[in-house]
Amino acid sequence: MSGAVPMRDDYSGEALRRLAAVACDGGQSRRLMALAAIADGKNRTQAAAIGLMDRQTLRDWVIRFNEQGPEGLINKKASGRPSKLTAEQRRELAEIVKKGPADYVPGLIR
Repeated sequence: MSGAVPMRDDYSGEALRRLAAVACDGGQSRRLMALAAIADGKNRTQAAAIGLMDRQTLRDWVIRFNEQGPEGLINKKASGRPSKLTAEQRRELAEIVKKGPADYVPGLIR
């Protein structure tokens, strides 16, 4: 079994806490606080508890932090499900929406 993934050392625990205090993303702030705990010498189990995650998840974030720095701790937007409409169908739908509702449709009460 290998040891803990080493964390980059160009950020002190205090610097990470300052970044966490001004972070706009709540997840990034939690992750920065967990990494600050590691920088301060806490073990990975304690740091994971501070970040409200398990140790494996903390390890993944340490790797991402090492590669990308603090910006790497922000969740990326998920791409979502691909559209079922083709580009042509989306254009047609946009035209229908732009026209608005029909003035009179027999049997329809609005």
